[in-house]
Amino acid sequence: MSNPFSLEGRTAVVTGANTGIGQAAAVALAQAGARIAVVGRSSMDETIAKIGDPGRVHAISADLSRTANLAPVIDEAVAWAGGVDILVNNAGIIRRNDALDFTEDDWDAVIDINLKSAFFLSQAAARHMKEHGGGRIINIASLLSFQGGIRVASYTASKSGLVGLTRVLACEWASLGINVNAVAPGYVVTNNTEALRNDPARYKAILERIPAGRWAEPEDISGAVTYLASDAARYVHGIVIPVDGGWLAR
Repeated sequence: MSNPFSLEGRTAVVTGANTGIGQAAAVALAQAGARIAVVGRSSMDETIAKIGDPGRVHAISADLSRTANLAPVIDEAVAWAGGVDILVNNAGIIRRNDALDFTEDDWDAVIDINLKSAFFLSQAAARHMKEHGGGRIINIASLLSFQGGIRVASYTASKSGLVGLTRVLACEWASLGINVNAVAPGYVVTNNTEALRNDPARYKAILERIPAGRWAEPEDISGAVTYLASDAARYVHGIVIPVDGGWLAR
């Protein structure tokens, strides 16, 4: 039998792949055999070095907050590799403030990157996938897709919306051979959580609630992403996999 987890011959587009969860996902998908188009505004040199085979990776520079830039990302990946089989919508930002003081600029910035760009990138990818036998779209959600959190109104709204988007697109596109699913990381050591990790009281409170007894590393999330990208998940549509060290079970 062929390996159902192999991604040989496939091309993945991973947004926000310069660091953190996106970087770990890009490396894991490459290790499973995929060609990788890494997308973001910052240098992708570290990610390319980690993948270790420059011929299997292509960097695409794009400001994902601008809708006009989104379809061209898919077009460039198709031009480079001949097709796109997997899209990982990982790019995300966070703004922290009390809800009473939250600004419209901080609201719009987070919604545009975390939710709006995910939809229009998915739309562009699905238009291609529909004509080429289907594909996989994997959204990186969050624990705050299930819980409220504090001082992160736009982030919680965006990640809750992303789960709803995952489900509606799964319903519409499953018949086209396109699997749309999501992974919901718990507390991960990334740039977005640096402020929490630098707050001793918050860090201690969070750590004490995680049954696994530690924060996740980005690599802890990549296994679920690889599974959803593979044929092992070919009959999986519209689900959200929490990867949270047991946080939601507690």
